Amino acid sequence: MWVWGPLLGAVVGLSLGLTGGGGAIFAVPLLVYGLAVPLREAVGISLAAVGATAVMGFLSRWRLGQVELRTGLLFAAAGMTGAPVGSLLATRVPEPVLLTLFALVMLVVAVRMWQQAGGAGRILAECGVPGEAEGPTCQRDATGALRLTSRCAMLLLAVGLAAGVLSGLFGVGGGFVIVPALVLFSSMPIQRAVGTSLLVISLVSGSSLVAQWWQGRTPPPLLTTLFVLGGIAGLWVGQWLGQRLSGVLLQRVFAVVIVAVAMFVVIRSTWT
Repeated sequence: MWVWGPLLGAVVGLSLGLTGGGGAIFAVPLLVYGLAVPLREAVGISLAAVGATAVMGFLSRWRLGQVELRTGLLFAAAGMTGAPVGSLLATRVPEPVLLTLFALVMLVVAVRMWQQAGGAGRILAECGVPGEAEGPTCQRDATGALRLTSRCAMLLLAVGLAAGVLSGLFGVGGGFVIVPALVLFSSMPIQRAVGTSLLVISLVSGSSLVAQWWQGRTPPPLLTTLFVLGGIAGLWVGQWLGQRLSGVLLQRVFAVVIVAVAMFVVIRSTWT
């Protein structure tokens, strides 16, 4: 545990630092199959590690001006509402079913990341040019500020609510939902979307942890601490690499790895 806890946590932090979302999707399988942690304990450890790691990443991105606080807080408010709902649902779903659903969510994440990578160049080009940038629902003015119309706010709240439910149910931060939504629906540059996603993940994960504590489920302190420390170390490495590697390549490799892990989860849960 003293060795594998930090190492596996570093994998989660590395992926969070590289992509701003999707890192938590590895945490539960790594804990369940790598350290033989019971599923519901793994969800709590995942939330603690992802939340702490996301806080550090958010602060780093905020200093660089890569966070939209208003948009992020709107997402977080909805996500913190949905997190207790997901946490409550998790207590009523059998573990094999929960693991199978988790694997399906991973496959959806992989598809979304692959699609996002394919359109990343076009989106970044739109967002990098001064003037009007327009998504399907939300628009930005000539200064780049988001026009928060009622229709736009409702869409962002709905996505935030979905991310919160997923966070409470599976112990994930929901960044794999938030980052594509910010880029595609609000025409936000990818680097700023990653920073804003980390703000949302930190708040939503904290809300999910509180909901678990309220329901009498507390993650083991020692393993949680080791996993968190590894996650923070991995985050710094991921952010350093993320500034030097192609975003499209990273997302596609990440998508392939997620599919492989999802298939492993399906095979193991079915065999068990």
